[in-house]
Amino acid sequence: MALVPVSINYLGKVEYGIWLTLASILSWLINLDFGIGNGLRNKLAESLALNDLKLARIYISTAYTVFAIGISIALIFYISVRGIFNWGDILKAPSDYFELLNILVLWVIILSLVQFLLKLLTSIINADQRPALNGLLSLSINALTLVIIFLLSKTTEKSFTTFAIVSSCVPVLVFFIASSILFSGHYRKIAPSFKYIDFKYSSGLVKLGMQFFIIQISGLIVFTTDNVIIAQLFGPEQVVIYNVAYKYFYMIPLVFNVILAPFWSAFTEAYVKQEYDWIKNSMKKLIMAWAVLSFAALIMVMIANIVYNIWVGPEIQVPFILSVFTGIFVIIANWNNIFAYFINGVGKIRISLYYSIFIALLNIPLSVLLAKYLGLGISGVILATNFCLIIGSVWAPIQYHKIINNKASGIWNK
Repeated sequence: MALVPVSINYLGKVEYGIWLTLASILSWLINLDFGIGNGLRNKLAESLALNDLKLARIYISTAYTVFAIGISIALIFYISVRGIFNWGDILKAPSDYFELLNILVLWVIILSLVQFLLKLLTSIINADQRPALNGLLSLSINALTLVIIFLLSKTTEKSFTTFAIVSSCVPVLVFFIASSILFSGHYRKIAPSFKYIDFKYSSGLVKLGMQFFIIQISGLIVFTTDNVIIAQLFGPEQVVIYNVAYKYFYMIPLVFNVILAPFWSAFTEAYVKQEYDWIKNSMKKLIMAWAVLSFAALIMVMIANIVYNIWVGPEIQVPFILSVFTGIFVIIANWNNIFAYFINGVGKIRISLYYSIFIALLNIPLSVLLAKYLGLGISGVILATNFCLIIGSVWAPIQYHKIINNKASGIWNK
C-alpha cells in the first residue's frame, strides 16, 4: 500500500502505468513454472507426511534441475526472437521510450527468470506448512523495495531504468539469501544436491504439474491481462486508476490468504491419512472466515472514496462502480480459493483444468466487449473477471462434497 504513492511520486502516473503493465507481463514469467512448483508442493507434502526425507530430497533436486534447464531454454529463445518485439507499442508508451524499453526489458527478463528459479523455495516452504516464512519473504521484498525507492525519490532525479532494476533485483537478492540460510539450516536434510537428481521422478512432477501448468496459464490470462487490456484500450494512466482500486481491495484476499496458506498441503496430508473429519471442520472454519471478510469488503466499498483521497490524493479519481465490482471480485475469489485449495491439495484437478481453459478463452473478448463496446470503461474489465469466476463458485463446492463424502466418480474424481 505504501509503495503505490511513493512509486507514483517518483515516476509519475504515465511511467508508473508503463511499469505496472510491464510487471503484469513479467509476472507471467515468474508464475509459469510448467506447474512443477505446485506438482512439487503436492509430492513433497506426501513425502514429508510419510517422513521419507530421501524421496523429498530427490523431488527437490530434480525440480530445481528441470527448472534450471527450462529457464535456460526460455532465455535463449527470447534472445533469438527479441527483435520481433517492440515493447514501446506493447506497453503503449510514448515514442521517446521505445529504444529504452527494448534494451531494459531484456535485463528485467533475465532477473525475472533468476527469480523464477529461486522462487521454487516457496513451494518447499508451503509443502512444509510454514506459510509465515513465505509471508516474511514477501514482506522483506516489499519493505526493501519501498525503502530504496523512497530514498531514491528524495536523493535523485526520477529514472525509469533505476526503478525497474531495483524492483527486479530486490526479489532475487531476498530469495537468494533465504535459500542459502534455509538449505544450510532447517532444510539441510532435503537440500538440493546433484547426486539426488533422478529424472525418472520428474515424470511424477510433470504429469501432475502439466495440469497445474495449464490452470496457471489460464489463471494468468484471467488475472494478469487486465493491465495490458486497459493500456491498449485506454492508455497507461488508466492502468494506475485500476490498480489503485485493485490494491486497496487486495487487502481482503491478502488477509484471507494468510489464513488459507497452510491448508493446501495440510489437506494433502490429511487426505493421505484419511482424516476426513478434520478436513470438514477446517472447511467450516474457512467459510466462517470468508463470511467475516466479505462483510469487511462491503464496508470497504462504502468508504472507498474517502480512503483513496487520503491514500493517493484527489488527483487519482477512482469511479465508484469500479470499487463495487472490485469488492465483488475479492468476495468471489476468496470463496473459490477455499475449495480450490482442497481440490488442488488432493490432486483432483481435471474439472479445474477444463474450467480454466474455458474462462481463459472467455475473459479477454468479454473484457473488451464490456469495457469498449458496452461503454463500461475500465470497470468492464473487472466485471468480465467476475463473470468468469462466478462459474467456479458453483461447481467447486459440489466437487468438494462429492470427494469428502466418497461419492466422487468419473471426472469428479480425476
